[in-house]
Amino acid sequence: MITTVFAFLLTLGVLIVIHEYGHYRVAVACGVKVLRFSVGFGRVLYRRVGKTGTEYVLCALPLGGYVRMLDERESPVAPEEREQAFNRRPLLQRAAIVAAGPAANLLLAVLLYSAAHWIGVDEPKAVLGPPAASSLAQRAGLHAGDWVRATSTDGVEWKDLRSMTDLRWEITQAAMRGEPLQLLVTDRDGHGSRHATLDLGSLATTDVDARLMQRVGIATYSEPVLGDVKPGGAGAKAGLEAGDRVLAIDGVAIDDASRVYDLIRTSAPGGVAKTMQWTVERAGRTLELAVRPAVITEGGKPIGRLELYPGQPAALVTVRYGFVDGIVEAATQTWQMSALTIKTLGRMLIGEASLKNLSGPLTIADYAGQSVRLGLAYYLGFLAVVSVSLGVLNLLPLPVLDGGHLMYYLFEGVTGRPVSELWLERLQRGGVAIMLVMMSLALYNDVARLLGLQ
Repeated sequence: MITTVFAFLLTLGVLIVIHEYGHYRVAVACGVKVLRFSVGFGRVLYRRVGKTGTEYVLCALPLGGYVRMLDERESPVAPEEREQAFNRRPLLQRAAIVAAGPAANLLLAVLLYSAAHWIGVDEPKAVLGPPAASSLAQRAGLHAGDWVRATSTDGVEWKDLRSMTDLRWEITQAAMRGEPLQLLVTDRDGHGSRHATLDLGSLATTDVDARLMQRVGIATYSEPVLGDVKPGGAGAKAGLEAGDRVLAIDGVAIDDASRVYDLIRTSAPGGVAKTMQWTVERAGRTLELAVRPAVITEGGKPIGRLELYPGQPAALVTVRYGFVDGIVEAATQTWQMSALTIKTLGRMLIGEASLKNLSGPLTIADYAGQSVRLGLAYYLGFLAVVSVSLGVLNLLPLPVLDGGHLMYYLFEGVTGRPVSELWLERLQRGGVAIMLVMMSLALYNDVARLLGLQ
C-alpha cells in the first residue's frame, strides 16, 4: 500500500509539473507575467515567491494544477503592466501558451519511452499458451508452445516481434482497424515455420476493449515445470518435487502449466478428491506417480489443491534499444498511443466501445504501484502511457480543457472576433458537466474493477 501511494503521488507530481511548466515556460517566453504556478488545489502547503514575482505553491489536493497569468478579464491590471497581460498577446501566442501544456506531456512521453528503451526490460517471448476453445486463435490453428516471430497485414511486409508485448500491440492495432492479422509461427525452439491468420475483422466493434486478448484467445505460455512444492502438502506427500516437468495427467498430454492448474482444481467433483496418475520427467528419468489432491472450498465450491506452483514463467528476452533507435521507437510509440487514445474515445462517443474503458485515479494508482515493483524501466513506460493520455485528453475540444480554449482561438481566427462572454459562460458550464460525468464514470469503473464486478 505504501509503495502504491508513493508511486501514485510521484506519477501525479511529475505529470502535473511538466504539464504546467509547459504553459509557464511558453508564457514567459511570450512576455506574459505569471502570477502563480500551482501544483494541486485547495489549502496551500508550501509557498515561495520567485525573483519575477511569480508565486510557486504546493497545495493539499494533488489532482491537478494551474498557471495563473496576468489577465485583464480576471482582475484590474496596472497601465504599466498591460503589455504583460495574457489577453493582450497576439492570437498565435495565446494559442501557443495553451497548447504548450499538452505538448510538454507528449514530449515527456517520448523522453520516458526513450529512457525505458535504453535501460531495457525483460519481457516474455511471444510464445503462446493454449488458446481458449472456439477462440480466434484456436480457429487459426494456433497451439500452446507456438512462437509468433512476425506479423503482417498484407502478407508482403512483415514486422519482426521482440516479445509478447509487441504481439499484443499488433493485435490491438489490427482489431481497431477491423483487419485480419497474419502471423509467422514456429515451435518454441524456433523450428518449422508456418503461417496463421487471426480473423480480427470478425470481432464486434465493442469487443475491442481491455479483454481483447481473452476474446482472441492469446495467452502467455507457461512451462509445465513445477515451482515450489510446500513441504507436507498434498503434492509433496505424493512425491512431486520442484523442477519436475509434467508430461501427462491421467493420460492427457500436458503442453502448458495452465492445463495442470485446471486439472488440479477440477479433481474433486462432489467434494471427494480422486487419485490422479501423473507422468513427470525428473533429471532425465520418467516417473509415474499417484497424486491425490487435498480438498478445499472456494466460492462455495470444492476444488483440489496440491500446495505447489504448477508452472514456471515463459522464457524471457531482454528488449533494449540503442540511443538513436530508442528515440525513434519512442516517438513512434507516442504517436501510435496518441492515435489509439483518440480512436478509443471516438468509439466510446458513438457507442462502438464500452465506457468501461474509462479509468480513474484508483486504477492509475494500482498500475503505478505494480510498475514500480517490476522495476525502473517498467515504471518509466507506465509514466509515458499516462503522460500520453493526459496530453491527448487535454486537447479534447471541451471548454474546461486546453483543447476547448484552442477551439475559442480557432473561432477568433476565422471570424476575427472572440467568443462572447455569454457563450463562454454557457460553454464553460457545459464543459464542467461533461467532465463531472466522465470523472464519475471513471471512478465507478475503478471501484467496480476493485470489487471484481468488471
